[in-house]
Amino acid sequence: MKHKLLMLLAATAILTAGCQSKSQTSSGATQEQTAEGEAKQDSVATPSGTDKPNAANIDIEKIKVADPATILARKQVPILCYHQVRNWRPTDGKVGKDYIVEVQNFKDQIKMLADSGYQSILPDQLYAYLNTGAPLPEKPIMFTFDDTDLDQFTVAAPTLKKYGFKAVYFIMTVTIGKKGKFVHYMDSDQIKQLSDEGNVIGSHTYDHKNFKKYAGKDWEEQLDKPTKRLEEITGKKIYTFAYPFGLWNAEGIPELKKRGFKMAFSLADKRDQKDPLFTIRRIIASGYWSPKTLHNSIKNSF
Repeated sequence: MKHKLLMLLAATAILTAGCQSKSQTSSGATQEQTAEGEAKQDSVATPSGTDKPNAANIDIEKIKVADPATILARKQVPILCYHQVRNWRPTDGKVGKDYIVEVQNFKDQIKMLADSGYQSILPDQLYAYLNTGAPLPEKPIMFTFDDTDLDQFTVAAPTLKKYGFKAVYFIMTVTIGKKGKFVHYMDSDQIKQLSDEGNVIGSHTYDHKNFKKYAGKDWEEQLDKPTKRLEEITGKKIYTFAYPFGLWNAEGIPELKKRGFKMAFSLADKRDQKDPLFTIRRIIASGYWSPKTLHNSIKNSF
């Protein structure tokens, strides 16, 4: 019991700081993430006269994985990473505020994206596009949320739903149903509800341990058991994974593949030239960013 309590306290401390990446600056006010400079050769847009792509009719098991060069040549889809959606507290530090988007600011960001013509996509659609060139909406965007925070269910999900957006929720299973001193977390019923409403649930390890340090039983404790629990909650196959802190190594990617994962999401680092599907880039939507700054960051980063 004492061990579990210590693990929960450690996880809470990690989440307060957020899934920080070495590629980000300490201040969201001046954060500028640039694109990789890769060729943006293919149009993402749905051809005129074509029905809008629908994730519901995509069977990714039937999709043949393209060669890395083909995947890397396709224009990147903007993918946002959120953590906490709540108002800042006096105890929140300068770095922590990067990972806490205040409620009204979040609502303004989402409205701006909807008004700008963006349409949300889910991993099935991204997978089909990257491997086969399957069409996407004219202005696609993917919303992702890390760490299971309750405000993602109570604030973020209803806001997205208002504009017809879906999202991906990367769940860290150690905190499911827990209530901390500063952060509360989603329970199993809430996770299932998100899944039932058409959102995607992805794996984010058991307790946020650095993926680059996995050895021995870590693969079972951080990947196998959490994934099995999420599949039991949702009744669906879990095939997406998000690296804690955005940190990954090439040696661990075969372990993800062995377990049936199709895609893995990092943060702002460059994609791996051999396994781009397992190093898909996201940018953290900073708590310091206004809707205009977010829009500019999307254009500059993808």
